[in-house]
Amino acid sequence: MDTNVKTYSLNLANTKTYLFSLIFIVGNILLPQLTHFVPQGGLIWLPIYFFTLVAAYRYGIHVGVLTALLSPLANCLLFGMPPVAMLPIIMAKSVLLAIAASLASKYFGKVSFWGILSAILAYQIVGTGIEWAMVKDFAVAAQDFRIGIPGMLLQWVGGYFVLKALAKI
Repeated sequence: MDTNVKTYSLNLANTKTYLFSLIFIVGNILLPQLTHFVPQGGLIWLPIYFFTLVAAYRYGIHVGVLTALLSPLANCLLFGMPPVAMLPIIMAKSVLLAIAASLASKYFGKVSFWGILSAILAYQIVGTGIEWAMVKDFAVAAQDFRIGIPGMLLQWVGGYFVLKALAKI
């Protein structure tokens, strides 16, 4: 289930870095708004991470990290979600995802079903450890593994198909 696709590593001097970041930030603003119509939709579907994964896997670390940092901040400022108290944890996990996805893309050199899964597992496992250190409560830190499995599956399968579709553009 791997697809040969050109991935990019846009640098900070390239205006496309900021254009693509803006597009993915808008996606990370709209998708959480849709999932919040479902009770606990954000906790179940983990929507704030979806376009960060796609951005970093397809366009590299710079687009990924910009998306990872600015998406939660924009959502918090515009809608109050995530709450300010959760921003450090969500931003840390988002940046971890951007790093993991860009590294997986470089390593596999193509859109890889297993590469995407490895990026998701990496950010979730390391992110759970960071969250545990911050909140001092393992049950809270492991919440994504308790109720966020649908969101991780959406990232994995949905991310794969979105990246495949982007390859055709």
